[in-house]
Amino acid sequence: MRHLITLADLTAIETERIFSITEDLKNKFAKGLREPLLPGRVMALLFEKQSLRTRVSFEAGMTHLGGNTMFLGNEVGFGSRESIADFGRVLGEYVDVVVVRANQHQTVVELAKHCKCSVINGLTNYTHPCQAMADLFTLRELAGPLAGRTLAWVGDANNVVRSLAMGCGRLGMRLMMATPKKYQFDAETLAWLRREVPDLDLHVTTDPVEAVRDALAIYTDVWASMGQEQEREIRLKDFAGYQVNAELLAHAQKGAVFMHCLPARRGEEVTDEVIDGPQSVVVQQAANRMHAQKGILAWLLGAKA
Repeated sequence: MRHLITLADLTAIETERIFSITEDLKNKFAKGLREPLLPGRVMALLFEKQSLRTRVSFEAGMTHLGGNTMFLGNEVGFGSRESIADFGRVLGEYVDVVVVRANQHQTVVELAKHCKCSVINGLTNYTHPCQAMADLFTLRELAGPLAGRTLAWVGDANNVVRSLAMGCGRLGMRLMMATPKKYQFDAETLAWLRREVPDLDLHVTTDPVEAVRDALAIYTDVWASMGQEQEREIRLKDFAGYQVNAELLAHAQKGAVFMHCLPARRGEEVTDEVIDGPQSVVVQQAANRMHAQKGILAWLLGAKA
């Protein structure tokens, strides 16, 4: 049984295969064709966190593929009425795939151990693989092959950039990170990356200008993610010099694009001028969440695309 918990679950060849399916389905969608590759298949959405893009893109995507979706709210008692093992064993008898958006990464890992159906990580505190797949697909649409190109991350070493690091390593893309010292990858994450993607070209600095200099894309995220609200005031001070604004964008290579996984806190990590400007591809990124996830679903459930 195949799962997508982190991008370590995909080889470079499998990643490219998903991108190929994604491209095919997106092109057909643009022509008005919604190919029903997964008729009769059922997807369960199990969310402990708020969601716009992940929930709607998965639901819409599964509908386009001819399948059905169940959104499971608090009434199913996930994590409270019974063990995750018992919950997973039963749920796996009813559905073909479960998308889990969980507070703790271990919750998704544990559920996947006991589900006889595929489990997809829709976001945890540790990784966000579906976001990274959509982001890298977006960059490939814009720039072609990514090997040897540079992605600049400006912000803390969070779940999104952990997944981007894994994806960059798979595709031969260089990752430059501008992060204050106390917010950089910890030793455990660095060991994980060295083990899973030993060829990853990762450079970490505290200087945003250095990070963006040769970048194809500049990517940032909120400075205080869900669950970090109590650290907000401290983080605002610590990241004060890490805002992506017109001045920083000017240091990147000509034509560099701006990326953000959204939602954004305008005026903090990014200015309106940048996120609404001609170099911003944030809407294309968001749209590609649906297309990339259709590719993931079709690949994971064995559809002929």
